[in-house]
Amino acid sequence: MTQAREYFTPILLTAFLTSAFVLPVSGQEATQAVESGKIEIDDTFEGLNRVTSGFNRVLRQWVIDPAVDGYQAITPDEVQQAVSNVASNLTEPLTVASSLLQGDLDNAAIAAKRFLINTIAGIGGIGDLATEDGYVQRREDLGQALATNGVEPGPHIVLPIIGPSNFRDAAGDIAVFFTNPLPTVAAVAAGGVEYSGKQDTVKAIGDNAVDPYIAERDAYEKNREFVINNGARVEVPIIAEMD
Repeated sequence: MTQAREYFTPILLTAFLTSAFVLPVSGQEATQAVESGKIEIDDTFEGLNRVTSGFNRVLRQWVIDPAVDGYQAITPDEVQQAVSNVASNLTEPLTVASSLLQGDLDNAAIAAKRFLINTIAGIGGIGDLATEDGYVQRREDLGQALATNGVEPGPHIVLPIIGPSNFRDAAGDIAVFFTNPLPTVAAVAAGGVEYSGKQDTVKAIGDNAVDPYIAERDAYEKNREFVINNGARVEVPIIAEMD
């Protein structure tokens, strides 16, 4: 068992890097994103994006998914939950900063309380006591803060390994990384853990679509719109189908 865990550790690190920002959507939101029609998106780099997206799908199929399956097979559920809690707890400082930039003092206070409670009483975040106390997590990142302050998403891009993004979100991630790498590492770890529960959703988006690239692109951008508006429904312009 120890040898198996040592074998999967480097692969899982790759999985976390790969899946951190790959369609971070719930099953319901992903489905709605794909079925809601073609979203008005700046896809200036579509040709390059398609090549990168294809590479990422192959990587998921042959490296990421087998690694995650192995991780789930050899790791007790309790340990998986503890890992998820720790990774999630480390994203709270970024949520505090992003919420403050948006003028959302309530969410900033909740995130700060969550971090203190889970870090101290939850032993480094292993336990999520803050949720039990009624402090529900709502993650925020710099991309969301930029959007709230009027920055447009810019062209859609697909990053090698990392996956779908856009200029605004990528710029926010890069700025955070160079300011303090820890929040980015935490977000990567949290995204990797969450991906283990979303494999079927991600796979279904591509498998059930005539054009997997468009389905993944629209799902990502629709989800970003959803989280930027904190779950509020927004009317999305529809591009007419070309004859």
